Amino acid sequence: MRVLVCGGAGFIGSNFTRRSLARHEDWEIVCLDALTYAGNLDNLKPVADDPRFTFVHGDIRDRDAVEDAVRGADAIVNFAAETHVDRSIAEPEAFLTTDILGTHTLLEAVRAHGIARMVQVSTDEVYGSIDAGSYCETDRLAPTSPYSASKAGADLQVLAYFHTYGLPVVITRGSNTYGPYQYPEKLIPLFVTNAIEGGKLPLYGDGLNVRDWLHVDDHSDGIEAALLRGRVGEVYNIGGGNERTNREITGIIIDELGLTDSIVERVADRPGHDRRYSIDCAKASSDLGWVPAVDFEPGLRDTIRWYADNPWWWTKIKHQTAEFADWRRRWYEERESDA
Repeated sequence: MRVLVCGGAGFIGSNFTRRSLARHEDWEIVCLDALTYAGNLDNLKPVADDPRFTFVHGDIRDRDAVEDAVRGADAIVNFAAETHVDRSIAEPEAFLTTDILGTHTLLEAVRAHGIARMVQVSTDEVYGSIDAGSYCETDRLAPTSPYSASKAGADLQVLAYFHTYGLPVVITRGSNTYGPYQYPEKLIPLFVTNAIEGGKLPLYGDGLNVRDWLHVDDHSDGIEAALLRGRVGEVYNIGGGNERTNREITGIIIDELGLTDSIVERVADRPGHDRRYSIDCAKASSDLGWVPAVDFEPGLRDTIRWYADNPWWWTKIKHQTAEFADWRRRWYEERESDA
């Protein structure tokens, strides 16, 4: 099978690519990635010399690039997206063009080329916050950030193309994902790398916002299950079943690295910060035969050790690229000074 993986140089997309090539001798992967700030060819080093792997530098918003990359593909898995909530608050336009218009370009390619299956990788954030209980796939969408709204818009386009044109599409909605090779703007890699370097851990508000944490290996396996066994036109929640507050996550990082709470720095809360996410994954279990396999705390501690053991990967991002330093300055320092 030949699979076009869009956004394959990013965190989850590169994990999916590496795992797919390791597990399926008869698969070929074509990776299409624009290599924006979070796209990183270092993530693909383990497969760069595999003859079944091809990298194409291109943007899903570019019809010509998509046309070239999709030829001969049996399936598309779309990871390509702007994903960071903080950035969507500061710079929302890129989220609209990539997440919605880029997805539209892929849907048109599926129509034109008769692709047998497209998996749209989405997020549990499209449901919005929930005080108690868990969202299932038929619950209404109530996104609250520019990021989650753009992903909800993409989901609705995908479902509209199924109902209108009969396209063979499947949507997965994953919970907060952690693991190696995650760009260090997100909570876990940011806090771990800051702590390793003797920096502060900028904890939003009271630190009691709750997320359901999913190891990246489990997330990739859930997406693969949807690709191979999902019913077209359906949505599948892919969650870890590990609800933790940001304060609890911070505590595990501090403990694993042998530090103290003195490194925690309380910062102004994110505007519109959703309090709790929770999704019901019974459908993925019953329909796809998928359940998460990585226990949370050992998985998190292994992840912390990976960052400690692989400074070659993240130090160049944090200290050799102007983009990361500029973003942290604009988001934290300037926002705090304006408060």
